Amino acid sequence: MKFTFTSHSTQDTQTLAEQLAPQLSVGDTILLSGSVGAGKTDLARRILQNRMQKSGSIEDVPSPTFTLVQSYEIDGTEFIHSDLYRLTDVDEIYELGLSRAFDDAVTIVEWPDRLGEETPPDALSIDINILSENVRQLQFSWTSPKWFAKLHPITNKQDTQND
Repeated sequence: MKFTFTSHSTQDTQTLAEQLAPQLSVGDTILLSGSVGAGKTDLARRILQNRMQKSGSIEDVPSPTFTLVQSYEIDGTEFIHSDLYRLTDVDEIYELGLSRAFDDAVTIVEWPDRLGEETPPDALSIDINILSENVRQLQFSWTSPKWFAKLHPITNKQDTQND
């Protein structure tokens, strides 16, 4: 299944994160693709900070570009944010603990093409395309039926196109 969401501003992206963040639970994986500067880290950061804010805690959410993986405990749920841009071999996924995280945490992965055959089959993929300085087109795609309900608040938004 697919649908497209157009973000015309940082506020649109914030609203998207506010709608998606509460829907996420253990075992959910979001794969963020797009060119450098498309907004992958920004979307991940907003999702994480939204969940933190709802739990009454806020902490910095740095880009995991150099650490590769950042882990957060939010209301008893582990959230893993990873940036695989610098990964050179798929075997490094095991060293990072990502294969375990796919089952035991909420996982957000930037540059998921580095996962190869280790890509979780029930993940939500979001491909972010730059349309202009402030406008991004987000193409959501998934195969697992669990995402229908989780994405319902977003797919009902007027500025989306369902395929």
